[in-house]
Amino acid sequence: MLRRLRGGRSPEESSGVWRGEDWAVRQVAGAGGKAYRCPGCEQTIPSGVPHVVAWREHQGAQERRHWHRACWNARDRGRARAKRSRTTTAAEGRS
Repeated sequence: MLRRLRGGRSPEESSGVWRGEDWAVRQVAGAGGKAYRCPGCEQTIPSGVPHVVAWREHQGAQERRHWHRACWNARDRGRARAKRSRTTTAAEGRS
């Protein structure tokens, strides 16, 4: 369960435990002019799209990862759906 912090961190930043480790989580506007790859779905997060930045607190911010908000919220649900690019047709995605 992640919780909001009071004090030194911004209101958009929270902290908590996930998979037995302390994590820092920040909601960002995505206005940095750079695209990122989400580790949850392995799809691109385009520049300008609001998303979540998360990192293990013991590793520091240099190890942060950028997640789609929905992927971060669903990170414990597993990967029931096959991953495919936006250009793959539904028929090509089936095995």
